[in-house]
Amino acid sequence: QVQLVESGGGLVQAGGSLRLSCAASGRTLSSYVMGWFRQAPGKEREFVAVVNRSGASTYYASSVKGRFTISRDNAKNTVSLQMNSLKPEDTAVYYCAAGIQYSANQRDYGYWGQGTQVTVSS
Repeated sequence: QVQLVESGGGLVQAGGSLRLSCAASGRTLSSYVMGWFRQAPGKEREFVAVVNRSGASTYYASSVKGRFTISRDNAKNTVSLQMNSLKPEDTAVYYCAAGIQYSANQRDYGYWGQGTQVTVSS
């Protein structure tokens, strides 16, 4: 099993940046594909980004491509999401998740963090 804890959320003005981190414990993170998802108020949870086990491959939702960057440091057992040029519509609770398949489908992820709030003001 792996336990995931997100950090780095907060309040930022539109156009600003935030860096989210996800720390893992229990099992080495290199065993898992890692993803970031988000859930805005009144909306379904949606895919944001995924990185494969080595960190060599990444994939993004079209809404964040070019603004967000997912990365991982297997030696430190962490995954990060650098978010630039933030927009009010990026406001959501952001979750990191660990899974087996390189996928944008949240059903493929068996372990989830508790989430961190990101609020972007206009």
